[in-house]
Amino acid sequence: MNRKPLVPITQEDVVTFERDGVVCLRGMFDDDWIARMNNAIDQIMDADHPLARPREVTRAVGGKTGRYHINSFVWHWNDDFRAFNLESPAAEIAAHLMGADSVRLFYDQVFVKEPHTAERTDWHQDLPFWPLQGEQILSVWVALTPVNEQNSALEYIAGSHKWGKFYAAAIPDKDPNFRSELEPCPDFNEMRGRPGYDFLSWDMQPGDCLVHHPLTVHGSAGNFSPTQRRAAISTRYFGPDTRWDPRPATMKITGDPQLEQGTYPADDRVFPEAWRA
Repeated sequence: MNRKPLVPITQEDVVTFERDGVVCLRGMFDDDWIARMNNAIDQIMDADHPLARPREVTRAVGGKTGRYHINSFVWHWNDDFRAFNLESPAAEIAAHLMGADSVRLFYDQVFVKEPHTAERTDWHQDLPFWPLQGEQILSVWVALTPVNEQNSALEYIAGSHKWGKFYAAAIPDKDPNFRSELEPCPDFNEMRGRPGYDFLSWDMQPGDCLVHHPLTVHGSAGNFSPTQRRAAISTRYFGPDTRWDPRPATMKITGDPQLEQGTYPADDRVFPEAWRA
């Protein structure tokens, strides 16, 4: 299993990330990582572990077919996920695109949409969910299966991380604990074709990854494929400019770090260092 990216990250990739708030990087993870993590996902989706944090979106919203499964902070209790987040190329990819000389693991998240899953992922930003602030925070979303328009490819709005907007968190299973007074994120499907809205999406193969800024607006449709699962791991990393900001209506962190607001969250137990130059 490769520790370094299989393809060099170019200056053009960095410029694209800074301009659009998202970049697609091809073929960064080898077949051994893909096989290992697909097997790991199969093992954890129905695992009965006290630290598991599953969200069964389809069941929660009364869906009739398919399954939209999310699980978070899996690295705390699964060795395959711990290895992936700390030993795969993901952390080095994050560091290069953030321009950081070191990065820490924030958390990991599994997204699985089985065939015939109608539930979409609403348009949203990531940062409103999180008790962090800073520019050196991002997500590395790794495709473990083929991804295309039919089976729920992600869509982004280019440059939306620079809008100066901070929308309310949009939770797929409508968890009331995330309600806030912030402006709701609009349904940007209604903006298609309007000037100023550049929608970005990519067909992907296993081992490709998307890297996005936490304020880049993104979402996805349901999985309407009759046969093809869509599975991905999104690992979130942060760099030295990040500050702890446990605002209301942000998620609880596994490990319950006791940190002073406004400080760098250097808790090695909860946010281990994943890469250093």
